[in-house]
Formats: sequence, structure tokens, C-alpha cells
Amino acid sequence: MYRSLDDFSSAYQQLTEGTQKLLDALTDESLNQPVTEGHRTLGQMAWHLVVTIPEMIQRTGLPLSAIDHETAPPSSASEIATAYRTASDELAQAITDQWTDADLDVVDDMYGQKWPRHLTITALVHHEIHHRGQLTVLMRQAGLAVPGLYGPSKEEWGQYGMETPSY
Repeated sequence: MYRSLDDFSSAYQQLTEGTQKLLDALTDESLNQPVTEGHRTLGQMAWHLVVTIPEMIQRTGLPLSAIDHETAPPSSASEIATAYRTASDELAQAITDQWTDADLDVVDDMYGQKWPRHLTITALVHHEIHHRGQLTVLMRQAGLAVPGLYGPSKEEWGQYGMETPSY
């Protein structure tokens, strides 16, 4: 849980840099990779990350307007990556400009429950981390190289002078 805006800002910057690496690695063709029949595709999952930012945060009364959360997923990977950058930058700036540390204890109606804002932004971060894991699996299934997030990915070991694991 975040108890200061500085703590959130630092963590959110690291999170968004990693997510942006994933989204920048997508191709238009890869967006159609399904989880399984009848479930989200890679493109829909990536877009879900984008639109969750304004959808969730607007429930706190913080007006984010760069991305309409009801917009259908674009068919362009670069549009999704650009929209994520826009939405995450807007959120970071809005929180910095409009909230204080005391605002983290303000309670809002979130999906029929009462959540303090520090819980809301924690849930937003955990939600994104959860879906990033799903994105990496779908990226592998789509034949894409996966950028490392918490250390090198299989493709990146050699860049660090290490032998790629055989497993």
C-alpha cells in the first residue's frame, strides 16, 4: 500500500516503464493471439490495461480524459502503446498535481465497496502486474520476443554476458 505520493510515483514510474516495453514489442499481427477460444486476445488484454487507468481512477473523482475507457481496442499495436503512454502519463501528472498525501486516505465508492485511495492505486498497480504476466505468455504464443521486466528474459541473457538457460 502506498502511504505517500512519492512512494507511489516512484513505483508507478517503474511499472509503466516495464509495461511500455511490453506494449512496444507488440505487432499488429500478434494482437489476434487468443488466450483460448472465447477469451480475450492479446490486443484486447493490452487495451484492457490502457482503459482500466481512466475507468478505475475516475471513480476517485480524478478526471482523466485522455482516453475514453469505453473505446473499442484499436487494430494497431502502436496505437495501443501510444494510448498507454498517454493514459499512464496523464494519471501520474494528475495525481502529482491534484492529490496530497492526505488524499490517499480519502474513501471512494469503488465497485460497490468503500476503498481508501491508497488501496485503489495499489489495486491498479496489482491489476496491471497481473495482466502483464498474461501478456508475456500470449506474446510467447504469438512468437514475439518478450522484454525482461524483473531481470533478463530468455532472449536477453546474452546481452548480460550470461549463458541462456537450457530450461
